Amino acid sequence: MNEDVKKLTASHWGVGLATIRDNRILAVTGHARDPATAGINKNIPGSIHGKARVLRPAIRKSWLEGVPKAVPRGRDGFVEVSWDHALDLIAQEMTRVRRDHGNSSIFAGSYGWSSAGRFHHAQSQLKRFLNTQGGFVRSEGNYSYNAALGLMPHIAGPFRQHVAQATRWTVIAEHTDLVVMFGGMALRNTQVSDGGVSKHRMPGNLENCAKAGVEFVNISPLRSDAEDVLKAEWMPVQPGTDTALMMGLAHTLLVEGLTDTAFLDRYTVGFDMLKSYLLGAADNQPKDADWAADLSGLDPAAIRALARRMAAGRTMINVSAGVQRTDFGEQPMWMGISLAAMLGQIGLPGGGYTVGYGVNGNIGNIERPFRWAALSQGRNPVDDFIPVAMISEMLLNPKGRYQYQGRKRSFPDARLVWWAGGNPFHHHQDLNRLHKAFQTPETVIVNEMNWTATARHADIVLPIAAAQERTDFGAGKSDNALVPMPQLVTPPGEARVEYDIYADLAARLGRADDFTEGKTSDAWLREIWDVTRARGQENGISLPDWDSFIAGDVIDLPDPSPNQVFLADFRADPVAQALPTPSGRIEIFSETIAGFALPDCPGHPSWFPPRDRAQDPDGAFPFAMLSGQPKTRLHSQLDNGAYSLSHKIAGREPVLIHPEDAEACGIGQGDVVELFNARGRCLAGAKITDEIMQGCVFLWTGAWFDPDFDAPQARDRHGNPNVLTHDMRTSSLTQSPAAHSTMVQMRRFEGTVPAIQAHDPPPFEPGT
Repeated sequence: MNEDVKKLTASHWGVGLATIRDNRILAVTGHARDPATAGINKNIPGSIHGKARVLRPAIRKSWLEGVPKAVPRGRDGFVEVSWDHALDLIAQEMTRVRRDHGNSSIFAGSYGWSSAGRFHHAQSQLKRFLNTQGGFVRSEGNYSYNAALGLMPHIAGPFRQHVAQATRWTVIAEHTDLVVMFGGMALRNTQVSDGGVSKHRMPGNLENCAKAGVEFVNISPLRSDAEDVLKAEWMPVQPGTDTALMMGLAHTLLVEGLTDTAFLDRYTVGFDMLKSYLLGAADNQPKDADWAADLSGLDPAAIRALARRMAAGRTMINVSAGVQRTDFGEQPMWMGISLAAMLGQIGLPGGGYTVGYGVNGNIGNIERPFRWAALSQGRNPVDDFIPVAMISEMLLNPKGRYQYQGRKRSFPDARLVWWAGGNPFHHHQDLNRLHKAFQTPETVIVNEMNWTATARHADIVLPIAAAQERTDFGAGKSDNALVPMPQLVTPPGEARVEYDIYADLAARLGRADDFTEGKTSDAWLREIWDVTRARGQENGISLPDWDSFIAGDVIDLPDPSPNQVFLADFRADPVAQALPTPSGRIEIFSETIAGFALPDCPGHPSWFPPRDRAQDPDGAFPFAMLSGQPKTRLHSQLDNGAYSLSHKIAGREPVLIHPEDAEACGIGQGDVVELFNARGRCLAGAKITDEIMQGCVFLWTGAWFDPDFDAPQARDRHGNPNVLTHDMRTSSLTQSPAAHSTMVQMRRFEGTVPAIQAHDPPPFEPGT
């Protein structure tokens, strides 16, 4: 037996120090430099070495036998084959589909976080390969904050730029009196950040704010959406009513003379249209505190009192990403900005608004000093795309028409789907519908390290190396550290690095040099590092050579803007520093959006009731279901790891239930509960707690989809909330996901509780 070896690794949830013995990862702990390491690292050993690993290329049996419809995808067995056989089949399919239907029939809009690393980024590798083969249809946007990506350029400017410019928490601690959090600010979300978070600064920064006397208001159905250290006032609201509450606050400011008209006149356009709406000029319904109270469940006196507090001191408004993942999710963002504009504090230290504090670990905490290098994806010769959350519509309605950003568009006719670095059977809504949609393509290819539900819905499954089984370097998109990621262990079975897979496939298709440019993975890593070094030098930062870096420790770089204040330059000079909107100012009324004449997104912030509630007047499904990022994993990644498994109840994902609701439904602590509605049903483990408001339940996302096709509605055994969520969009403006507008019924599950099968491999069968 060899001695233990310790090496660095990096993930979206931070830097890890792995203990390795005999080609096996025994443990991964946080780095000593990190003040609040993420427990998610504990999932790595069990998942990397777990029984769900894809060990050899596998082909769906019915597809291999030439009768692909004989057994539906997701229910079929698999035949393991050699790499040569698998790659030959893919080359044949690529050639056939391109010849008969063109490259616009290839959908590779793979979405998902995959793993950290600047070179071995799953989607970049796949897209680079397909771009050398004539291109593919891509997806646009993301599931996390797509409504913000689509709306904000019309209102104030590009969302991604604005989160990078967010006022720092150190500034808030010094200058802010009150932080009003629509949707809360869940610390569990700040464990992660795109590409990595080298130091978890958010817990310390929030604690410093509390110590400095900053007051917090948590407007959320979930009390734990604000940490105890904040001593936040909890104002539990009915899900989907944030816009109504904001309007009630705005109406109070308006009628009590608390609006900063000078700011509105100089820095915004269109307030008169919103003012008229708030006063009820068109519909005879003033959007006052009493109206907002009836919808939100709050006391109207509390609404008026909060409006006065917000006007009395320096106030920061935050609209969480979860709030815009609701029906008509564009509206609370737009109204939140309008409310901040009425207060007149935008651009002042510690005042104004942010959309997205708490969406990851870096917003308001740190930013990268320069842009790191990465593998070029090349140019995609196919211009077509779909909005990211319209995958089911595309597959079920080829060539169908839809509206997006004011334009009429058509879906492609996707014959071949290739997914890498993500799990749509985790992040997409209405999974029974997605299961149906996945029956329509002629061929589905999936690259995976584990037998997730997405892999089980594939025709060809390629086993890939995990991040710890290859060499790379970590550098978060909004972080200030560079992290060596040496290979820790060798891939199990016949799993391979994706770059090598594509290189072999490109050779079969006659375009090897276009993909590899004659370089190995190691050569690419060295080149990407050299470009990063050169960019560092341009910014006055000296970095070591590749060999020294990969053998060393984390490198911290300077924070480029430690005291930044969002939109301070715009406030100082709105002409010279005009916003990239049509008017150059904040658009409370948007002529552009109004010109689209959309029934579900007019030209100013507006109130719409959530669809599930409106369509269920008899209350057959009386509980509002929320679903969010758990603290135990990133989305569905490594769900079969020890840390994730340790928090399940009876092997299932926990569902938070208010004590009075549990008593009314005959549910006890730890019971297996069936949640259901017209779209689907799932089993979960009851956690009875008063941290969730009465009339709501909260079910964490990311439990691997585990359908029982012999049960009613193919009941999910494991507690995946997306069997219950609807697959309608926020609006026709951005076509974004609206998962948090779901109504359900629940009951104690009676009978024999089925065993969880999601973490087992599928059945393997001999080939013919």
